[in-house]
Amino acid sequence: MAIAFLSAERSKDPNRQVGACLVSENGVILGIGYNGFPRGCSDDKLPWAKKSKTGNPLETKYPYVCHAEVNAILNTNHASAAGQRLYVTMFPCNECAKIIIQSGVSEVIYFVEKRLNDTDAAYVASRKLLSMAGVKVRKLQPQMDHLLIQFEDP
Repeated sequence: MAIAFLSAERSKDPNRQVGACLVSENGVILGIGYNGFPRGCSDDKLPWAKKSKTGNPLETKYPYVCHAEVNAILNTNHASAAGQRLYVTMFPCNECAKIIIQSGVSEVIYFVEKRLNDTDAAYVASRKLLSMAGVKVRKLQPQMDHLLIQFEDP
């Protein structure tokens, strides 16, 4: 999960940075991702806004952003996601759930839900899909409350 949090730091989304890390049964990192625009699409030329001032959805980030889960699965250098675990800093939406299922991921470990105790259709659908597909889902119970990385000579 620490790798997922580190990858989230790469996101330029001013509202929410999400990270994901795909890990093999043996604990080998297969793919890492964060929420951002597709390769070749400049972070400076597309909008990061959650809402449009004019009501135009193309002035928001939503039609353009690739979610962290998708990027982690696609950034595997052709390693299969089948049977692997996906660590993600936030519970996946329904669109990511479909990709998680289709790629064969066997377990999703998340840190926080976007909207706790909410009836948001995307997250209700996500839980339903993951359950129906037999993907194990669990909230991470951290064994430590922080991780410090120092960039100094010892």
